[in-house]
Amino acid sequence: MLAALMDGQSLTATELAYRANISRSTASGHLSKLAAARLLIVTRKRRFSYYRIASPLVARMLESIKLVAAIEVPPRHHPRSAHDEALRFARSCYDHLAGHVGVAITDALVAMGHVVLTDDGGELTSSGECFLCTLGADLRSRQRSRRVFCQPCLDWTERRYHLKGLVGAAILRRLLELGWIKRVPGSRALRLTSSGEAGLSEVFHIEFNGKRRSHGEAPPLRNHKH
Repeated sequence: MLAALMDGQSLTATELAYRANISRSTASGHLSKLAAARLLIVTRKRRFSYYRIASPLVARMLESIKLVAAIEVPPRHHPRSAHDEALRFARSCYDHLAGHVGVAITDALVAMGHVVLTDDGGELTSSGECFLCTLGADLRSRQRSRRVFCQPCLDWTERRYHLKGLVGAAILRRLLELGWIKRVPGSRALRLTSSGEAGLSEVFHIEFNGKRRSHGEAPPLRNHKH
């Protein structure tokens, strides 16, 4: 259920029970404990209760567990499903973009001098702020938020950095607004649209080989044009 909420959205107990393949009563019991432990926040609207991850810090902890599992636990030998490949290609990591696409955008921003990343932190340069504002990404919450502004997040599938913090969230939000990526119902996976391919090529200089793939199938990345 925690994994299902890692796309940053709010779900009801019934929806979470369905995702976890357990009964509604069992889900409610676990959700009560998770809320009491401050891992989840409950919002009540009319007769429904909606659950979401309590904070970016909790989301960071959950993603770190996934990373440790991917690196430290011996891999199981089984073929990847179409859903696995879709998650590896593009997914939401709480409120920011991860997977092949998230890492490629981060690489592009670094190569263009818009972002500086180290193992300890990240910085959006003045040219980067201008670039993202031109794209239409909303960075106005910078002044009134206590959240980290720009920081690297180690991607558990790519084993390389994508962007988190307010900058990462603003990029994901803007790409969704532009229709460059779409949410896949019932999944953290994100689907790259044809306009998204064109936009990533024009704005970030990221290209993909081959023709359009079927829903959920990830096209292979080609080297960046920098």
